[in-house]
Amino acid sequence: MNRYKGNAEESKKYLRAFWQKEVIDRPLIAVTAPKNKNAVPVPYLSGAERGDYRETFEAYRRFAENTYFAGEAFPYFECSFGPDQFAAFFGGKVKFSPEGTTWVDPFVNGLEGYTMTLDRSENGYLARLNEFIRQGAEYAAGDFLMCMPDMHSNIDALSAARGPQNFMYDFYDCPDDVLRCAAEVEAEYDFIVNGFAKAGQMEKNGYINWAPVYCEERASVVQCDAICMLGAEMGRRFAVPWIEFEAKSHKHCVYHYDGKEALTHLDDILAIKEIDVVQWVPGAGQPRSPEWMDLLKKIQAAGKGLWIYDWTADEIKSRFKELSPKGLIFTLSVDTPREADELISHVKKMF
Repeated sequence: MNRYKGNAEESKKYLRAFWQKEVIDRPLIAVTAPKNKNAVPVPYLSGAERGDYRETFEAYRRFAENTYFAGEAFPYFECSFGPDQFAAFFGGKVKFSPEGTTWVDPFVNGLEGYTMTLDRSENGYLARLNEFIRQGAEYAAGDFLMCMPDMHSNIDALSAARGPQNFMYDFYDCPDDVLRCAAEVEAEYDFIVNGFAKAGQMEKNGYINWAPVYCEERASVVQCDAICMLGAEMGRRFAVPWIEFEAKSHKHCVYHYDGKEALTHLDDILAIKEIDVVQWVPGAGQPRSPEWMDLLKKIQAAGKGLWIYDWTADEIKSRFKELSPKGLIFTLSVDTPREADELISHVKKMF
């Protein structure tokens, strides 16, 4: 990583403290900036559908060469077939749009009597993604990290397999089958994650996720977007146990909390002691997270850290002291390397 990030060892020191809820001399700030503002961004997932993985890695290298990684920002590449890829591991087919969007059409007609079976074939999406990651780690040769993929597992995978509307009927029509099928999905969770870690040489180089918070020990993002469609009692029965199961399978984890509709389950989520950090995403049409300060403070009062992704540099400078620095990390991009360094210096000076 030293090729693109000269302060990697210093950043690791701050991140070790972060995961232990300890503070050195400021909250963490993972900030990037372009070295050349006239450089043209490259759509670095353009070759993934065709299996032309090297094209995507070369494009990412060009991006990394033009990017200043300051504070706790690390260069990393995410191999992905899109948000529904976990459902594709169980038999779905990933569809690619010309714009790069992907999705999986519902492929399970009904859960009654159906078995969620992992596709372990050589040409299946899981094998293809592992190969994608393996080639990336080989190509990177330590210059940049391989990212733990975005995993919409648990009942999110069932929702994609059935289609969200049909899946909501399943909770009433065949609740025991929902529980059984979710258990079948989760029974493969560790196998899938361990495969990604091995392919990406993560035990050697460290773990990072689309929540770009580096960790030297096994770490991932846990999420359950489908929980927003459930009431509190149903959430405790069908979703929360699997969130806890996944959180326990990692040394550290970030919980992606998406949308005010999911706040019904906040106390249950915060009660999961294995969740280290929460990312609050207000959702489309809602005020940005700076306007949810009471909620952010409640999350911290429960002993959780915060990953804040949507504050500007000026907001961080003026408001970071309103939050506890323990387990607090901001991620953002600014226009120049000088602005990145100045932001970190300012926060450190004002801490």
